[in-house]
Amino acid sequence: MNPLTPRYGVIVDRVPSGGGLNGKVGTYVVRDEESGHHYSFDYTDIVTEGFRTIRTGERVRFHVPQEHSWRAEFVVRLDQPDPASYYS
Repeated sequence: MNPLTPRYGVIVDRVPSGGGLNGKVGTYVVRDEESGHHYSFDYTDIVTEGFRTIRTGERVRFHVPQEHSWRAEFVVRLDQPDPASYYS
């Protein structure tokens, strides 16, 4: 797998770590649509303007920095939610 090749997947889990200002920082898990492998990442890997957050079930595009890595990076949300419903 070329690390520059974009991968596509779905967020399947979020594991809170208790860190951050309000104790709400956690690790996200994305399942690769093609291979079925699971990769993890944190909010610093989310590419967006504003708040860096993703919900379980959202579809994303991401990169794997090297072959045989368990980390995802450069995670981009593909299905942008309606802001009114997302922040309610």
